[in-house]
Amino acid sequence: MCQSDWLQSLVLSSHSLKSPQLPTDHRRGRMFNPGRRSASEKATNVTYQINHVSRNKRGQILGHRGGFRGCTVWFTGLSGAGKTTVSFGMEEYLITRGIPAYCLDGDNMRHGLNRNLGFSDEDREENIRRVSEVAKLFADSGVVALCSFVSPFSKDRELAKKIHKDSGLLFFEVFVDTPLDVCEQRDVKGLYKKARAGIIKGFTGIDSQYEKPEAPDLVLKTAQCSIDECVHQVLETLEEWEIIPRSATELVRELFVSENKLECAKAEAESLPSVNITQLDLQWLQVLSEGWASPLTGFMRERQFLQSQHFGSLMDSGVSNQSIPIVLPVSTSDKERLDNCSAFTLRYQGRPIAILRKPEFYEHRKEERCARQFGTTCKDHPYIKMVYESGDWLVGGDIEALERIRWNDGLDEYRLTPMELRAKFRQMGADAVFAFQLRNPVHNGHALLMQDTRRQLLDRGYHNPMLLLHPLGGWTKDDDVPLKTRMEQHHAVMKEGVLDPKSTVLAIFPSPMMYAGPTEVQWHAKSRMATGANFYIVGRDPAGMPHPNTKKDLYHAQHGRKVLTMAPGLTQLEIIPFKVAAYDKKAGKMAFYDPERKPDFDFISGTRMRSLARNGELPPDGFMAPSAWKILAEYYQSLAKE
Repeated sequence: MCQSDWLQSLVLSSHSLKSPQLPTDHRRGRMFNPGRRSASEKATNVTYQINHVSRNKRGQILGHRGGFRGCTVWFTGLSGAGKTTVSFGMEEYLITRGIPAYCLDGDNMRHGLNRNLGFSDEDREENIRRVSEVAKLFADSGVVALCSFVSPFSKDRELAKKIHKDSGLLFFEVFVDTPLDVCEQRDVKGLYKKARAGIIKGFTGIDSQYEKPEAPDLVLKTAQCSIDECVHQVLETLEEWEIIPRSATELVRELFVSENKLECAKAEAESLPSVNITQLDLQWLQVLSEGWASPLTGFMRERQFLQSQHFGSLMDSGVSNQSIPIVLPVSTSDKERLDNCSAFTLRYQGRPIAILRKPEFYEHRKEERCARQFGTTCKDHPYIKMVYESGDWLVGGDIEALERIRWNDGLDEYRLTPMELRAKFRQMGADAVFAFQLRNPVHNGHALLMQDTRRQLLDRGYHNPMLLLHPLGGWTKDDDVPLKTRMEQHHAVMKEGVLDPKSTVLAIFPSPMMYAGPTEVQWHAKSRMATGANFYIVGRDPAGMPHPNTKKDLYHAQHGRKVLTMAPGLTQLEIIPFKVAAYDKKAGKMAFYDPERKPDFDFISGTRMRSLARNGELPPDGFMAPSAWKILAEYYQSLAKE
């Protein structure tokens, strides 16, 4: 049964002109006196008021994904079963995907609203009644209310369910079924120990009964499943009832043909008409096929292209940041040849790479595209130059990749897909991932920032935050350091212990570089969300470059950082601003800049660094790991010889 069917089956809905018939013996009256409660006190002369704003209207504007999603998920089970942990995991998952959610935790409620209640049967009943009413209000506002309460008595949970049903709201009872001995072993709060010692009386599971749900909507076994697995089970239930869209849980959408269909697809690719693609196109195809640009299912059709150009986002399944267009240019002759095809093959150097289905051709308005994406149409800009030299038509369509793209340059082992990175972080036990995007060599100022970020995360209560050191591996302009040299340099930094190899994952991000400043930096951040990263470090003038003519910064140095804090569809990421680091001459090392000691700091620019390397000179001690500097110097000196 879907949500709409369930709602239609209700006699009373929230849109009825009649007031909900709440049980009279559960309505309270007067201002509450914490020192005195009487079950006989009732509210008089009150009339239930119907909101003027409908749930449909509320659902249209609440969160990043349209639609009313208000409901209550009620986690019940013994103390230590994992109720709060799962509910907090649910809250984080939903919020970062633009779905409003809030945790109502048992301990938290007893610090405020229910601080005057004890643990007698009567007080337990009143505790659950109050929370149920609060949860109903949250759900009615369009929020997913996540309630984690021991709630040991069946009649109290049934009341909570009835309160929601009478208001036309969905209520899910989730039994967190964890054996008593496991809960006692966990005993995070030390309550079982006190209960066994007789210090706490009436403790559920020890000297007070817990009545297991007879027919819960879901049973979670936290002793057998991880928290992530439990969260996923709850999400599946909410998907079945259409509370959350499937697109909210499909963070990574790989576009590879499944193994059992591969031979047929390859045979079909040989029989279809084809178009040859460039190396740049192949890099974008890799980005798409591995899921970096999810929820895109292929090169953009015109509707998606316009959304990207004008809104910086894809809008059809909620708001998904997509600030840069991922498009496939083709010539007029290819367009005319393939215009009536339902599918054709994409070939690189004669080899079939993918099938593009349901193609849609549309005009490649190059000047307008560049003006919007780059803020300039200067053809001396290296990526803009490639845009102007590409085909006059764009073709969008669904991609079926026939193989994983390999470059056979000795670096493929570092080209981990988002799914592989997620698995690696799970294997390493990471409870937070902070990503650092770079296209330049790492000096000790960069390392200082990454070290400081990890320290901050540890201070915030994370136990094993992991750094994703993620150099860009696609096309870059000619004067950038090549990927192979950069990877060798990054390895040297880790080998010398400047970055801890045990808490760092070095991998290659396959995207080309566009040098589109604040527009592009959103893409850099959004794509890392696919890896499970929840923190993103952004520096000065990200994705920037000097103007080809004036040589001044093409983009404001701080706008990239500011834009990321406001960009739509990036709610999963917390943005960590790049602190300014410079060489502290007194300390003899890289340090965070202190404006009150301005004369003590030396800002070593990229131009100066390259000059030192070319001339065989050494930077100040503490600027860069010596072995890493040696790799960089050898590269620049080889250029000078050429």
